[in-house]
Amino acid sequence: MAATPAKNEDLHGNAPDKSPVALLMIDLINDFEFPGGESLFEQTLSMTPRLRDLKRRAKAHDVPVVYVNDNFGRWQSDQRKLIEHTLADGGRGRPVAEQLLPDDDDYFVLKPKHSGF
Repeated sequence: MAATPAKNEDLHGNAPDKSPVALLMIDLINDFEFPGGESLFEQTLSMTPRLRDLKRRAKAHDVPVVYVNDNFGRWQSDQRKLIEHTLADGGRGRPVAEQLLPDDDDYFVLKPKHSGF
């Protein structure tokens, strides 16, 4: 007779299944290569150190971090390909992405359209 596995409150092992709060990092892994992207990039770059600190503080308090990201119209893309594209040489968004890369225990959701919700 096989043993029944223990009931595990944390099904994923790296982030809680339930949390009253979460930090959403929306569209921050981004190449900013679109009309108006240069201006948005400058604003985002100026906020990046504060966002990095906010993420660090959230994780210190076991608040899950969820990246909700556009896939730039690459409907067969995945997290790894999106990050590689953003970090490519000469990409405008690279300095932001380098500072805000998701950690292994972060959630990462690719939006199918303009909204992740």
